[in-house]
Amino acid sequence: MRTLRVCAFALLSVMAGSAAAQQSKPGPADYPNRPIRFVVPFTPAGTADIIARVIAQKMTDSLGQQVVVDNRGGSGGVIGSEIAAKSSPDGYTIMMGLTANIAINPALYPRLPYDPARDFAPVTQIAAAPYVLVVPPSLPAKSVKDLLALAKTKPGQFAYASFGNGSAGHLTGELFASMANVKLLHVPYKNIGQGLADLIAGQVQMLFLGIVSATPHVQAGKLRALATTGARRSPMMPDVPTVSEAGVKGYEVTGWYGAFVPTGTAPGIVARLHKEIVRAINLPDVEERLTRQGASLVGSTPREFEAYIRSEMAKWAKVVKMSGASVN
Repeated sequence: MRTLRVCAFALLSVMAGSAAAQQSKPGPADYPNRPIRFVVPFTPAGTADIIARVIAQKMTDSLGQQVVVDNRGGSGGVIGSEIAAKSSPDGYTIMMGLTANIAINPALYPRLPYDPARDFAPVTQIAAAPYVLVVPPSLPAKSVKDLLALAKTKPGQFAYASFGNGSAGHLTGELFASMANVKLLHVPYKNIGQGLADLIAGQVQMLFLGIVSATPHVQAGKLRALATTGARRSPMMPDVPTVSEAGVKGYEVTGWYGAFVPTGTAPGIVARLHKEIVRAINLPDVEERLTRQGASLVGSTPREFEAYIRSEMAKWAKVVKMSGASVN
C-alpha cells in the first residue's frame, strides 16, 4: 500500500503538473467570490499556524475575499487532513501540508483515512525550516555532547517530548537517538502548549521544536538551543551549531510547509492560488518576518513540489520502519 502511495505521486504530476502549462482550463471567471478556508491540521501557535496566518492575511488583501485559517488539530494532522481531503474541489479549501501529515503519516498509519497522493494536488512549497534541539535552562547541558553524556547515564529514562506519537518531532528524535547511539524515552503530548510548559519546567529534558516556534522562547531565556537540524547553520541562530557539527555526523532534518488543494480542483484555480501564494511570500515584509524567525521561503512549482514530496515520503518511510513506530 505504501509503495502504491509513492507511485501515485508520479500520476499526480500528470494530473496536477505545472499549473502554468494547464492554464487553458481556467476556473470560474469570478473566482474567488466568497471566503476561502485555509485548513491547518495542527493546533494554534505552531510553525504551520504562524506561516499560514501570515500568508492568509496577504491573500485576503490581494484577492478581496477573506482567507480564514481553520485549525483542525489532532492525531498527528490526520483529523484536519481528512476534513480537507473530503472538501469540495472548488478552490475554497486550501490545506497546509507538512512533513508529518503528507510524508510521514502514509508510512505510520496502516489505515489512513486520506491518501496524500490520491486526495491532494500540490500548489507550492511555501517554506522550509530546521528544527532546534532545545532544553530547559535548568538542565546542566550546554552542548549536544553534554546532553548525550547525561542521557547515557540514564538509558531509557532521559525524556524527550513531541507533539504526538509518530509526529515529525517524535521521528526526528528517533533518528537522533539512533544516529547518536543513545536510548531516550519518548513522551508524546497532545498540544504544543502543554509540551512546552513541561519542558520549560524541566519535567522533560529535551525537544525538537520548529525554529519559528522556538525562537521567542530561546530569546526570552526560557529555553536553551543546543543545535539546529539543517545541513547548515540557521541565519536566525548563527552561533548555534548544527547537530552534525555538534557530534552526530551526517544528521539532517528539515521541516517543510506547503499548500495543497483537494484533487479535482480546476487547474486554473491551482494556477491562481500558486500565483497568489508566491506573490505573498515574495513581499518584503513577509520575507523579513518569516526569515527573521528562521524559515527559508521557497515558492516552487506544483511539479517541483511533487518531486520533493516523493523523496520525503521515501526518506521518512525508512525512519518509521527503523523506529518501529505505528499508530492504529
